[in-house]
Amino acid sequence: MKPLVVLCCVGLTPRHLRDHGAALPHLSALAAKGFHRPLTSALPAVTTTAQTTMLTGVMPRNHGIVGNGWYFRDQGEIWLWRQSEKLVQAPHLWEGTPLKVLKHFWWYAMNTSAAACVTPRPAYHHDGRKSPDVYTWPPELKSALNAAHGTFPLFNFWGPLADLRSSRWIADSFATAWQATRPDLGLCYLPHLDYDLQRFGPTGDHLTRNLAELDACAGTVIAAAQAVGAGVLVVSEYGLAPVQQAAFPNRALREAGLLAVTRNATGELLDPGMSRAFAVCDHQLAHVYVQHPGDISAARAALAQLHGVERVFAGDERDELGLGHSRSGELVLMAAPGWWFAHDYWQDDRHRPDFAQAVEIHKKPGYDPRELLFDPHGGKLRAGLALLRKKLGLRYNLNPCPLDTALVKGSHGRPAAEPLDGPVLICDRRDLERDGWHQTDIAGLIRTCLS
Repeated sequence: MKPLVVLCCVGLTPRHLRDHGAALPHLSALAAKGFHRPLTSALPAVTTTAQTTMLTGVMPRNHGIVGNGWYFRDQGEIWLWRQSEKLVQAPHLWEGTPLKVLKHFWWYAMNTSAAACVTPRPAYHHDGRKSPDVYTWPPELKSALNAAHGTFPLFNFWGPLADLRSSRWIADSFATAWQATRPDLGLCYLPHLDYDLQRFGPTGDHLTRNLAELDACAGTVIAAAQAVGAGVLVVSEYGLAPVQQAAFPNRALREAGLLAVTRNATGELLDPGMSRAFAVCDHQLAHVYVQHPGDISAARAALAQLHGVERVFAGDERDELGLGHSRSGELVLMAAPGWWFAHDYWQDDRHRPDFAQAVEIHKKPGYDPRELLFDPHGGKLRAGLALLRKKLGLRYNLNPCPLDTALVKGSHGRPAAEPLDGPVLICDRRDLERDGWHQTDIAGLIRTCLS
């Protein structure tokens, strides 16, 4: 069996290869050796859904990963970015086989059926501090990675400081993890192209630099694969589309009398269990959970007239998106082109929760791309003062991010407007070339490349 590396370059598109090939020498060379084709994404076109679709070969209606997070009805809680593979309700392509698999920063890496994994996992100290760290299996793999590459730069993986350093660490450490675990199949994820394309949009002066940085990291992984005689597949999860403004479905539901909040010392908090309807916003799609069937029509009416909503899918209509699953909302919203969905539910900024301008991926009822930005109105100063208080041993609120949704210039989640602007597949085997690739085809392609 020839080993295989599957490299996920999030945000990479066929248009990048066509129009910016000079900035992508390693990826272009791989495509020239084999082939590259547009890849149709599952919906929503977001990280966890796309990755799970590619590794199981089935749609979200079957594997259950309906977004980067959802409402856990039995807990009455909205949870995003869970890490347990047990949440995936379909078998991965290697289950029931002797394949030895390394998950290197691919999602759902904990409680895994893979032989080895590396995934970001901060250390939360009892005194409130958060330290950069990773979770690995086997546990001794962490020591090997830290010794060779230093501590994972967590604060460059997400937040206003997110940049090339996280992707570079992942790429460099992949070869170490491969040598330590000797898998048949290695999965590696490079995140950083996504950052500036959300901050500044999918086109502009930043793009060539972003692509060149990604290609350098991809080249490191490709070289590590070729050094051990492994084949290489490159995939992406989605392409980025330009956006100018955000819609606020939770505010619309609150104005309709369907969303409930509670107040405490931290500000207003969404009360999912007592809300008749609320939205979990995920880029350009949103799941709307409606507690009582009798409220579905009222919620749908309130959202259908909201500027920025292209369509509201209800009941069996959700199957058109592949999202006919119990974890999906009773309604699913798709944003109009140029729009994305913000999770904000408060009506007066004086009552916003204290985490509203923080990097806080676990408390917000939806994904918040504003966490990638410093507030131009004092964000860096607030961050500096908070860090000074931290060093002095004082309480602090690290809240550097903006509330202004117009600062976000790129988003994803909808179907790509054109195949050239969606995800891409690059395969180093020309004999497997064909047209018409969907993310559900990737599991079968991996099996073929391994056989």
